[in-house]
Amino acid sequence: MKKISFVLLVLSACPSYATVYDLDIAMNNVRTACSGINSKMDHLKLMAGINTGIGAVGTVTGAVALATGIAKSKLDSELVSVEQDIKRLVASNKNAKGTPLPVENTKVFYQQIDELVDSYASTEGISDDKQTNTKDREKELNKKSKMLGNVRTGMLAANTATSVAGAVISSQNKTTGSIKEAIDKCMSATEDLRESMMQARIDGRDTIEAKRIVDACSEYKSADLSKIDKLATGSTVSSSIGAVAGGVGMITSIAANTDSTRKDDSKDGKAKEKNLNTASNVLSGVTTATSAVSTVLNGVQIATIKKVVSISEKCEKEIQ
Repeated sequence: MKKISFVLLVLSACPSYATVYDLDIAMNNVRTACSGINSKMDHLKLMAGINTGIGAVGTVTGAVALATGIAKSKLDSELVSVEQDIKRLVASNKNAKGTPLPVENTKVFYQQIDELVDSYASTEGISDDKQTNTKDREKELNKKSKMLGNVRTGMLAANTATSVAGAVISSQNKTTGSIKEAIDKCMSATEDLRESMMQARIDGRDTIEAKRIVDACSEYKSADLSKIDKLATGSTVSSSIGAVAGGVGMITSIAANTDSTRKDDSKDGKAKEKNLNTASNVLSGVTTATSAVSTVLNGVQIATIKKVVSISEKCEKEIQ
C-alpha cells in the first residue's frame, strides 16, 4: 500500500509533457499565431517578380550583344578582304615615275586611294569604277562595323546594369526571421489544436471547424522556406558573375572599337583588335547565360513563394 501511494505521489508531482487546451482556446491561439503571414509574403512576391523581369531583360540584352558581336566579326572578316583588294589595286597602279605608291597606315592609305581615283581612269586593265566601288565598300563596312561595336557595348552596359540590380535584389529577397518565426508559431499552435480536437471528441464536442483549420494550416509542414533562400543565393551568385562578365565585356568592347585600335594596320594591331572582339563576344555569351540562369532560379523561387502564399491564404481563410 505504501509503494502504491509513493508511485501516485511521484506521478502527481511530475509536470505534464504537453498542455491540452480547451478547443475554443486552441482555435483562438491558431487565429492569433497564423494571422498576417500572407501579408508578410508580399515583399517576397513583389521582389521575385521584379527580379524575374530584370533577368529576362538581361538575357535579351546579352543575347543581342552576342549576336551583334558575331555579326561584327563576320563583317570585319569581309572588311579585311576588301582592304586587301584595295591594297592590291593600289599596288597595281603606278605614279608618273612607275614606282608603286607606299601604303604606310590607314590615313595615308585613304589619301592615296582618293588621289588614285582622281588621277586615273584606267590603269593596267583596272577601271576607275572598280577602285571607287571597292573604296566605297570598305568605308561602308567600316561604318557598319563601328556601329555594331557600339551596339554591342551598349547592350553589355545594359546587361551589366540588370545583373547588378538582379544581384542586389536577390541578396535581399530572402525569408526574414519574422516570416520563419510566424510560420513556426502557426505550426505549433496548429499541433496544439490537433491535440485539443482529440480531447474534444472524447468529450463529445463538435470538431468540424477545428478540423478545417488544422487541415489548412498544417500544410505549412510542406513549405520549404530554406529553398527560397537557397534560390535567392544562387540567383545572387549568378547575377554577380554576370555583372563582372558584362562589365569586363563592355570595357573590352569599347577598347576594340576605338579608332586607334581599328586603324592600327600592323600585324600586332590587327591581332589585338581581333582578340578584343573575341573576348567581348565570349563575355557576352557568359553574361547571357548567367542572366538566363538567374531568370530560371527566380522563376523557381516565385513558384516556391506562391506555394507558401497559397497555404497562407487557405489557412487564413479558415481562421477568419
